[in-house]
Amino acid sequence: MPNSGRLGKLRARLSKPISGQSLAVVRMLFGAILVWDYFRYANGGRILHYYVLSPVQFPYFGLDFIKPFPEPWIHIAWGVVGVSAALVAVGLFFRVAIVAFILSFGYFFLLDRVQYLNHNYMVLLYAGLLALSPANRVWSLDALFGLTERTNWIPRWPVTAIRLQTEIILVFAGLVKITDDWLRGQPLLNWLPASKDAVFYGALFENDIIIVAASWGVVALHIIGAPLLMYRKTRLPVFLVYVFFHISNAVLFNIGIFPWLTIAITLIFFDPDWPSQLWQWVRTRLRPKVENIPDYSEAMSQATRPVGAGIMALLLVWFSIQLLLPVRQAMFPNLVGWTGDGHRFSWRMRAYSRQREGGYLVVNPATGNQYSVDPAEFLGDRSAGYVMTRADISRDFAIWLEKRLQTNSGWPSAEIYARYKVRFNGRPAQAFIDPTVDLTEVERNNWGPDPWVMPLENRASTDLLPDWFPPLPLQKP
Repeated sequence: MPNSGRLGKLRARLSKPISGQSLAVVRMLFGAILVWDYFRYANGGRILHYYVLSPVQFPYFGLDFIKPFPEPWIHIAWGVVGVSAALVAVGLFFRVAIVAFILSFGYFFLLDRVQYLNHNYMVLLYAGLLALSPANRVWSLDALFGLTERTNWIPRWPVTAIRLQTEIILVFAGLVKITDDWLRGQPLLNWLPASKDAVFYGALFENDIIIVAASWGVVALHIIGAPLLMYRKTRLPVFLVYVFFHISNAVLFNIGIFPWLTIAITLIFFDPDWPSQLWQWVRTRLRPKVENIPDYSEAMSQATRPVGAGIMALLLVWFSIQLLLPVRQAMFPNLVGWTGDGHRFSWRMRAYSRQREGGYLVVNPATGNQYSVDPAEFLGDRSAGYVMTRADISRDFAIWLEKRLQTNSGWPSAEIYARYKVRFNGRPAQAFIDPTVDLTEVERNNWGPDPWVMPLENRASTDLLPDWFPPLPLQKP
């Protein structure tokens, strides 16, 4: 059958033996960066702040049974993240280590939607692909101690899978920015002039034309540049542009490990034996007469086991999900950046600016007494800002607050209204939630817009931009 023939050719191509060096480098850098991330959280007291001192977490739908461990177990669980990441980096007990990492890191990821970060989601995706791969065959302690097959060769499919996953992330990161605001320079027109400590701050960031051009350049880099990483002739210059882009982001914005992790993973696009090629290039510069360069042609021709049908099916399901999740926002006719519907798992990174002002109005129906509540009093400014700019968590916080009042203060019930405003991409602050709606009584609509979320006013934001900017048609949400 034609289809089976094409499938057979794909299977043969994915089974072809290649050097395992690039995958080994990715494994080592991945583990090392996550060890650094472990210390960032441990030394910064974030585990204590977010999961011990915080009175509430907001788990994902259907995962309410996942709760923070009590002290000291919560810190021990985070220690498992660091230890397993270190073992992954050196390739010792790799299979056990990568599974332990996924379980421990995934546990913290699922504890609280407020703590959702795109790069944490990305970490789990790459960890999952590494777990399926023979990433410990090359340059690992497992290979050194005979705990796994010691060979320079791996099947092609792990490298192809990581490349495809990276393409999906980068391309969607560009596609989601094709919006009316972004193409007019928002929110960069607000962010960059405020970056007074940036290396390149000065006239560069005071020029609106340059900032708008940068907005368009980011879209072009992801949509056009990412596919060019697949081609040998364009790979190195595009990679260098990406390195400059990610380092600039690390300087300008507080975005943790994301730039460094992305640079490390993007190395997978180079030839599978690029470390050897680089070393030979260095040797020829240091010692022009290099002899006895090994010939790998015979080893490269050796057969490997064809990729299993189970792996093929798993990869098909994996990448189907990865392509569908970012486009699910099409179910919501409202603006994703404003409501948050379809935001998570869709690679909307640094695409919006939101500031909140105000709080909640709490009414005791038994007495008629009214109180003002700022979520920051319970959660801190960062988490409170997230609670008040995501419709689902705004409602969940109101329900939690009612239960707290019932338990701690003996209230029979509570009416809770959102009396706060949100400033979106530099627009004037406006009501985010209908201030007349009791949030303890509303239901979430997982398949469409919530009627109690106010529509964004002045969606085109034409009055926020320089007069010289040409008019653009309003983008579909």
